[in-house]
Amino acid sequence: MKHLCLQVALLGGLFMGCSEESNPTETPEPRLIVRFEFDPNQQRLDNLGRPAEVALGNAAQSPVVQKMSAHYLEFTPNTLTPLGNGSIAYQGDETAEGGALAIDFQDSFFAEDGQVWLNVPLSRLSPGSYEWVRVSLSYQEGDIQLVVNGSEITGRLASFVGYNSYITSFDLNEQKIAVNGNRLQGFWAFEALGFTEQGQAPAGATTVPNPLFETSPIPQGSCVVTGAFEEPLRITGEETEDLEITLSFSVNNSFEWQEVVQDGKFEPSAGEEVVDMGLRGLIPRRSN
Repeated sequence: MKHLCLQVALLGGLFMGCSEESNPTETPEPRLIVRFEFDPNQQRLDNLGRPAEVALGNAAQSPVVQKMSAHYLEFTPNTLTPLGNGSIAYQGDETAEGGALAIDFQDSFFAEDGQVWLNVPLSRLSPGSYEWVRVSLSYQEGDIQLVVNGSEITGRLASFVGYNSYITSFDLNEQKIAVNGNRLQGFWAFEALGFTEQGQAPAGATTVPNPLFETSPIPQGSCVVTGAFEEPLRITGEETEDLEITLSFSVNNSFEWQEVVQDGKFEPSAGEEVVDMGLRGLIPRRSN
């Protein structure tokens, strides 16, 4: 089953530093506040960041994303900056509990549409000018429509799109799914009418839009989605107010399958197979 990356790993929570007593006369330290947004009308891009239509013979729909999580957030100065050489605002926990090093899914932070995903000191960003944002998505969960026995129903799809995830268990639409091990990028689970199924997409099946492909590529198997600010974000290091950033992800026809019955409806029982479900682009913008 082909996954994303969508072309985001997928969605809601809040990351806060430990609380400390402070002098009430002190000026509070400004914060970097990051929200997620999922837009079905945003431009649909391919892996190279180019506009992309649904492939001939396929059909697609825009899923209703319920929540997403990310493992890494970097603000990048320009098109020539290699991945990891920008200002890293967040890096999620990793563990070798399952063998190879992997994202520790149980410690992930999630966000729903419009919710805050990250809240950290603004001092994590080095002074400078930033043209791009790079987000390594780890988990995505959303609702899709499908046809079962002639009736249209709603199912819930969970996609693990990080390079490798250590998962003990997770809840999917009130159904508990135990894993207790590592799962590579492309592991998925699906729930509908109380029944669950899980599987593994083949390597390289995750869509990851990266407009900097030629000058700043990303490692194979990662889910680092890249997007440009409309105007460069400038950090002086002397800010006194919070900085709020919205990361808008395109879910425009991001769930795509190969049609057998030419009706634009996803019908697995007819042999229709998913060929992609990745986020289709990223637009970062300053919200204040």
